[in-house]
Amino acid sequence: MSDRADFSVERSLVLGVLALLVWLPIPLASARPWSMALTVMAVGALLVLWGLQLLRHPERREWRALKAGAPLIALLLIVQAWAAVQYFAGLTTDPGQTLEYLLLGLAYTGLFALVLGIFTTRKRLNWLLGTLIVAGTLQAFYGAILVLTDFEWLRIGPDSGGVVTGTFINRNHLAGYLEMTLACGIGLMLALREEGAFRWHHLAGVLIGPKARIRLALIIMVIALVMTHSRMGNVAFFSSLIILGGFFTLVTPTNRLRNLLILVSVLIIDVLVISQWFGLEELQKRLASTQIEDEVALVRDAETGIEREVIVRRENVDRDDVVAYALPQLRERPVTGFGAGAFETSFQRFPGRDVTGLFNHAHNDFLQFAIEYGLVGVVPLAGFVLWAFWHGLRPMIRRRSIYRSGVGLGACMGILSLMIHSATDFNLQMPANAATFVVLCAIAVLAGHHHRGNRRRSSGRHRGLA
Repeated sequence: MSDRADFSVERSLVLGVLALLVWLPIPLASARPWSMALTVMAVGALLVLWGLQLLRHPERREWRALKAGAPLIALLLIVQAWAAVQYFAGLTTDPGQTLEYLLLGLAYTGLFALVLGIFTTRKRLNWLLGTLIVAGTLQAFYGAILVLTDFEWLRIGPDSGGVVTGTFINRNHLAGYLEMTLACGIGLMLALREEGAFRWHHLAGVLIGPKARIRLALIIMVIALVMTHSRMGNVAFFSSLIILGGFFTLVTPTNRLRNLLILVSVLIIDVLVISQWFGLEELQKRLASTQIEDEVALVRDAETGIEREVIVRRENVDRDDVVAYALPQLRERPVTGFGAGAFETSFQRFPGRDVTGLFNHAHNDFLQFAIEYGLVGVVPLAGFVLWAFWHGLRPMIRRRSIYRSGVGLGACMGILSLMIHSATDFNLQMPANAATFVVLCAIAVLAGHHHRGNRRRSSGRHRGLA
C-alpha cells in the first residue's frame, strides 16, 4: 500500500507540473495579479508535496540532476535574496512591485528545482518536452483560428488587430513563447532520430514517419510565429536555428546528412512554402520598413507660417527612445538598482517631452534587469543563463548519446532565441514566458544528467509516468 501511495504522489507531482505549464499562458500569460498569485501558490503546493515525499523516502530519490543544477539553484537564490534586501532595506522605489517580483522569483526557482528533481528519467523528460510542444501548438492553433475565422466569442483578451496573439496580449510575447516551444519540438525530433546509416528512402520518414505528429506541430507553430508579424521574434528563432543547427551539424559527424535534412526542412518547407500562404509577405514588409532612426520632416506652422523640423515617428521609434532615456537611469544606480519590478515608477522622471506614453517596461530585458537589480543582481542572473546554456552544449560536444545531444540542442536553441529577442522586448517580464524559460534551462541540465529509467526496482515505480 505504501509503494502504491508513493507512486500516486509521484504521478501527481509529474501531472501537476505539466498541468501548470499548460495553464500558465492561458490567463493572458499569467500577467495579472490573481494569476501571479495562483502561480506562486501552485508551485508552493507542489514543492511542499515533493518535500514530504523526499522526507519519507530520501534513499529512493535521483539526486544526479539536482547535484548538477545545485549551482544554478544557488545563483537564482542569490538573486531572490538581493530582491529581499532591496525590499526590507528600503532600496526599492516601489516596495509592492519588489515584493511581487520576489515571490515570483522564488516560484521560478522552485519550479526549476522541481523539474530537476522530478523529470529524471527519459520517459518523463519526453513527457515534459511533449507537453511544452502541445501547449505551444494549442496557442498557435487558437491564435490562427481567431485570425482566420469570425469566432470572436472565443477571444481571450483585447482585439489582436488581425495578427496572431493566442491568449497573450502582445504578439511579441506569443512569438517569444513559440520560439521556446518550437525549439523543444526540434530538439525532441532530433533526439528521437534513428541511429542507423542514412538512406534516401528515410527522407519520407522525416516528413511523414512516426514523428509526423511532432512535424505537424512544428508546422502549426511556425505558421503562427510568422502570423504574429513579430519581426524580432522571427529573426531570433531562425537565427538560433541557423547558428545552433549549424553547430550541431558540425560537431555531430554521425548521420550528418539526416540531421542536416531535418533542420533544413524546417527552414525550406515551413518558411518558404507553407508560411508563404499565412502572412510571410506581410512580415517581410514589416522587416523591410523597420526604421531605426527618426525621420526629420519640415512642417509649416499654420499660424506663424514658419517652417520647423519635426521628428516623424515610426512604429518602433518609441522603443528606441525608452532605451536611450533609460541609460542615464542605469548610470544613476548601477550597483544596487532601483528595486525588482520598480522600472515603471522609477523611469518616469527620465524621459524627455518626446516620450508621451506611460512605459512600464524598458522593451529590453537586459537593460531592465540591470536597472532594477543592479550589478549585484544581474551578475548571478547572467551566470545562471550562461551555465544552463553550457549544460545544453555539453551533450552535443561529447556526442555520447543521440537523445542527449538532441535535447541539448533544443534547450540551447530556445535559450539563445529568447536572449536575442530580449534585446528588443520584455518577454521575461511575462510570468508564462519566464517560467517556460526557466524550465528550458532545467531541460538543458537534464539533457546530460537524466537516466534511461530502465533500472528495475522492487517497488515497481517505473510504471505509467515513471
